[in-house]
Amino acid sequence: MHHVRSCTVVSSVARGPSRAALSHVLAGVALLAAAMGAVTLPAIAQDSRSDAVSSGASPKCPVLPELARLEQPLPRFSFRLAGGLPIKVVAIGSSSTAGAGASSPVRSYPSRLEVELGRHFPGHRLAIVNRGTNGEEAPDMVARFERDVIAENPHLVLWQVGTNSLLRDHPLNDRSTILQEGLARLKRTRADVVFIDPQFAPKVIAKGDSVDATVAYLAAVAKKEKVGVFHRYAIMRHWMEVEHLPFETFVSPDGLHMNDWSYACFAKSLGFAIAEAASRPIAVAAPAR
Repeated sequence: MHHVRSCTVVSSVARGPSRAALSHVLAGVALLAAAMGAVTLPAIAQDSRSDAVSSGASPKCPVLPELARLEQPLPRFSFRLAGGLPIKVVAIGSSSTAGAGASSPVRSYPSRLEVELGRHFPGHRLAIVNRGTNGEEAPDMVARFERDVIAENPHLVLWQVGTNSLLRDHPLNDRSTILQEGLARLKRTRADVVFIDPQFAPKVIAKGDSVDATVAYLAAVAKKEKVGVFHRYAIMRHWMEVEHLPFETFVSPDGLHMNDWSYACFAKSLGFAIAEAASRPIAVAAPAR
């Protein structure tokens, strides 16, 4: 498995607007989310798509509202957004989070996500901390939760997990409790949590039925524990099977990691998913922290 040196990226968006301005922004986000949900994406012929790829032009990156949607709202994120309070997001995971396959750290998905969230919430104070480490599995990540996640006092945790266990032929399943143990720790911080499932790439799909089982297991745990899950696998599969993009367009030459284009496109969909979830009404406002 290809390894690159892990990195930590911490950056922030400039100071937030007034409450009145923020209310205007939130209204716009809600309208955007509703509009995006009603849009039917135009069909693109396979031959024209292939021509664009072969000519060196970057393919389009449409957001798919039916796939880029979190099943659970984000009450902590929403509360701080509505109150004009700073928001901190921690991205924990393995090489997909660290940015393996990207041409530079600023091309990793957490860095690109910060740009996307800045577009959705212009002027809001928001920081994303990258805590990705190459080659890790769920137990390795949970072991450093206290130092690398909880100590940051996050309001949203993005937990990319499942790929390395799958590649090493001991995928996450009902016999494991590590996800539940990790979630119990994170929930004590009152942070919102979103799983990110494996990537659709040659070395991953070579594992056959274990891939679908892993994706289904993550979704089942998320549903039971009432946390979100971002369906990276389904979105990347759509790129190939519906958008007719060849693997070399969105997977690095190692057949496993994503590349600059796919990290950016992934971040665009994830940014939309977070903005849409944060725009949903919540029954009880969470207290500020």
